[in-house]
Amino acid sequence: MRSYTEYLTLHLPSRTGFVNISEQVAECVRKSGVQEGLALVNSMHSTSSIFVSFDEPGLHEDFNRWLEGLAPFDNSGTRYLHNSRTGEPNADAHMKRQLMGRQVVLAITKGQLDFGPFEHVFYGEFDGRRPKRVLVKIIGE
Repeated sequence: MRSYTEYLTLHLPSRTGFVNISEQVAECVRKSGVQEGLALVNSMHSTSSIFVSFDEPGLHEDFNRWLEGLAPFDNSGTRYLHNSRTGEPNADAHMKRQLMGRQVVLAITKGQLDFGPFEHVFYGEFDGRRPKRVLVKIIGE
């Protein structure tokens, strides 16, 4: 059994957005030398997420609209206790992360990520404009 760890740093210039990180994770798999195993991909910040989805801009906009409907951005300090108590206007970002997920576990088969048709791994940012880390942990043989 072998393991490999790498940290990706993402820095989105906007407050929200989605980035396809499939190729970066695939490169980690290549570097690891693991042929059969698992890749854990984990957002290390409570206002960003990792998820698997179809890479289509309309769907990404649908995600944004859906998330904004469930947890709208509001920096007034009246909607969210977190904002008024901490002075950070990002309670909505924490909630959006809970909805989209913290991490994924991806299968590695014959040295490659074993996705279904049209699947990709994404980083979701909900309170950007600063560097954030993503952990890629690979285990297997």
